Amino acid sequence: MEKRKLEKLGIETSLLGFGCMRFPTKDGEIDEVKAEAMLDEAYRAGITYFDTAWPYHSGKSEPFLGKVMSKYPRDSFYLATKLPPWEVHSLDDAKRIFATQLEHLRTDHVDFYLLHALDKARFQSLVDLGVIEYAESLKKEGKIRYLGFSFHDDYATFEKILTYRDWDFCQIQYNYMDTKADPGDRGYALCEKLNVPIVIMEPLHGGEMAAYAPEVEALFKDVCPDRSIASWGFRWLGSKPQIKVILSGMSEPDQVKDNLYTMNNFAVLSEKELETVEKLVEVVNSRKRNGCTGCRYCMPCPGGLDIPRMFRMWNKYGMYSNADAAKHEYFERIQPSERADMCLRCGACEEQCPQHLSIREDLARLHEEISAL
Repeated sequence: MEKRKLEKLGIETSLLGFGCMRFPTKDGEIDEVKAEAMLDEAYRAGITYFDTAWPYHSGKSEPFLGKVMSKYPRDSFYLATKLPPWEVHSLDDAKRIFATQLEHLRTDHVDFYLLHALDKARFQSLVDLGVIEYAESLKKEGKIRYLGFSFHDDYATFEKILTYRDWDFCQIQYNYMDTKADPGDRGYALCEKLNVPIVIMEPLHGGEMAAYAPEVEALFKDVCPDRSIASWGFRWLGSKPQIKVILSGMSEPDQVKDNLYTMNNFAVLSEKELETVEKLVEVVNSRKRNGCTGCRYCMPCPGGLDIPRMFRMWNKYGMYSNADAAKHEYFERIQPSERADMCLRCGACEEQCPQHLSIREDLARLHEEISAL
C-alpha cells in the first residue's frame, strides 16, 4: 500500500483514503453486510484513513463506521469526521455535535477533524461564534489530533481561510480535469507554499472520470492497457508531493479492488503519461456541446428556463458520455415546464450572452439529443 509522510504532523498515512459517503445501499439504507466487507478488505490491505461526516447517509455513516472499526486497534487507523456549520448556531451546538460524534464513532478522540464545506459565510459564522477557538481547545485536550477544513468557494475565500491560522491540513476538490477551477492549481500552490498537507475529495469528479467514450479511453489504454481509466486520476494526484491522502467514495467491491491494485502497484506518472493526460483533457474539453461558461448573463429567462444549468448538463454529457446521468438530470430533476423544448424563442438570452451563443438553436439540439438517449 502506497504511503505518504505528513512531515508537518510527524505521521504517515495511506495515500488512499476510504470516503464513507457512498456506501452501497439496500432499500434506501446502508447495506451493512456489503459495506462492512468492503471496509474490512480496505483495512486489511493497508488503508489507514477513513473519512466520514455528520450528514453522510442521513446521519448513519458515522455510527456504522464506528461500529465496524471498533473491532480493530484504535491506534492502527485514522478517523476523520466533520463539524457541520449549517447546524451550528451557537457554541453549545458545536459542543453537542462533537460529543455526539464521539459516541457515534465509539472513540475518545477524532484524528482529523474538519470544519465541513466552508465558504465565506460559513467560515465567518464559525469565527464569530468562537468555534475555531473551541476546536483548538479540543486539540489541546487530545480530543482531536489535527484540525482542518474542507472547502467549497472561490480562490480568494480559500486564501483567506488558509492564511487565517496554521492549519494542520485542508481538504479540497482537485483533479486533472479541474486544474483551473477554484481553488485548483493556485490552491495547490498556496498549500505547498504554506506547507499545509492536502487531502483530496472528488478525485474522479464524482466518478465521471472513471469512464469516457471509447475513442477517448483509447488515449490511456494505448499507453497503459492493463490499468483502469480511474487509476490515472489517482496517479496524477499522487504524483504531487503536497497531496497526502486521496479519498475515494467507494460504493462497490470492484472499486475497492481496483483502487487497491492501483495503490499496491503505485507509480508516479512519467513524462509521457503526463503528456497523455494533457492530451486527454484537451480532447475531453473539445467534446463540449457549446461554449457556455455559466456566467448567467442570459438569466432570468422570460420562459422560466435555467439555461446555464441545462447547458452544463449537456456539456458534461458531451465530455463524459454519461447518458444515465444526463437523462436523470434532464427528466427527473428539471420540471417539464422548464425543459429546453419550452423555450419561447424570444431571443432575449442571446442579446445578453457574452459568448454570442446561438442559445435557441442549442436548446433545440439539447432537447433532441437527450430525448434520444
